[in-house]
Amino acid sequence: MNRTGRLTRKTAETTVEVVLGLDGGGEIRIDTGVPFFDHMLHQLAAHGRLDLQVTAQGDLAVDAHHTVEDVGIVLGQTFRAAVGDARGIARFASQHAPMDDALVLAAVDISGRPYLHYGLQVERTLLGTFPTDLVEEFFRAFVSQAALTLHLAQVHGHNPHHIVEAAFKGTGLSLHRATRVIGEDIPSTKGVLG
Repeated sequence: MNRTGRLTRKTAETTVEVVLGLDGGGEIRIDTGVPFFDHMLHQLAAHGRLDLQVTAQGDLAVDAHHTVEDVGIVLGQTFRAAVGDARGIARFASQHAPMDDALVLAAVDISGRPYLHYGLQVERTLLGTFPTDLVEEFFRAFVSQAALTLHLAQVHGHNPHHIVEAAFKGTGLSLHRATRVIGEDIPSTKGVLG
C-alpha cells in the first residue's frame, strides 16, 4: 500500500511543496523559514510516524501568517490525498500528550467533514519569530483541507511553548492511530465518509 500525497502550491504570497507518507519510516525534512514552526511540524511528523518533506518560501518580511496558513492548506490537501477513500482505516483516535507543565488532548475523526475545536489557552506571544496566534490558523487550514474533525482541549499548562508542542505531538499521535488499516471497509455505517 502506497499511501502518499505530493503537492506544490504557488500564490503571490507563498510557494509551498509538501510530500507526505502515512506509512513512513521517519524521513523528515522541513524548511519553512520559521524555525519554531519547523520544530512543531517535525514533532507532528515524528510522533505521527510520517515521512514528511515541507519546503516553503513566503513573504516573511510581512509576517509569518501567509506561510503558516498556506503550509496548513497544502499539508491538509496532501494528507487527504494520502488517505484516499479511507478504506479500512481506524478513523477515530485520541491521545493525551504531556509536555512538562502542559497536558493537551487531541481527538481526531477522519470523517470527511472538517471541524476544529480549538481549546488551547495560549498566551499571545512570540516563540522565536512565531506568533502563538498562528497555531489556531495552522490547525484550521489543515483541518479544512484534510476534511477531518480535530478537537484540541488543554487540560492544564501555562508555558506557551509546552502547550503548543503538546498539541502538535498529540495531533501526530492521533493521526497515526486513526490512519492505521484495521479492516477492508469504508469506516462508516453510510458506506462513505462525509
